[in-house]
Amino acid sequence: MSREPDPAVLYPDVVAHGSLAAALQAAADDQGMFLPLAVTPSDPLRHATIHSVVPHRHSSYVTAWHHKRRWSLRGASNNRVMICGNTADLYGLPRVIRGWAEGAPLEEIGQAASFDLLTGRFEVPDNNPADVTASEWQCMRKDAATVGWPQYQALIETAHAEPKLRRLYPYTNHWALGFAAPDLPYNTPAFVSIEPPRGTGDYTIRQWWNGPALHHVPTPAEAVAIAVGRIPADLLQGSSDAPASNA
Repeated sequence: MSREPDPAVLYPDVVAHGSLAAALQAAADDQGMFLPLAVTPSDPLRHATIHSVVPHRHSSYVTAWHHKRRWSLRGASNNRVMICGNTADLYGLPRVIRGWAEGAPLEEIGQAASFDLLTGRFEVPDNNPADVTASEWQCMRKDAATVGWPQYQALIETAHAEPKLRRLYPYTNHWALGFAAPDLPYNTPAFVSIEPPRGTGDYTIRQWWNGPALHHVPTPAEAVAIAVGRIPADLLQGSSDAPASNA
């Protein structure tokens, strides 16, 4: 097991400023900006907290990697990650931090970043369940398009195209796709889990992600049809179709 380098080895400039927050502010000073940052007392050289004027933007911070000179930036809105990315360019972070802190639109923040940052979600300040669900689908579709797994992407797109599934909150567990009630996504009993194949093979249907296999089918369309047939009646009654996406 490799020993973790001393922060002074990877981040001598940060050490010289006394904290990551101070180093980021120094980089911002060179660009004529002020950043609302706070030092994290438990790890001041590798962690800084971002404060936003937007109430629902929280749990936002910059962290330094332990074994490589690199930083990660993360910003959440109503407990859902909206921006998340990694960069080796300290001077590229202030523009993103300021935009997030001052309430700039996500698209504008993404354009200011020199690295891939947007998760695909759109913000839902009022936590409306239908919009939260649509936001989650948008994130899932973006992710599926970038992972290089055609069978997984086909499953996500096929499920999204089915109105009865699109109105449900999507989630994955070990890459297996499941669905929940939009207003109670973390308290909905599992009723179906679809595991995509890697390469050749079938889509596997279970009740929950590591439960016994119930069906093996060759196409995502067949898997989605089985999933629709397993939707509990109480999830079908009284629900309206959620927006497809903001894309």
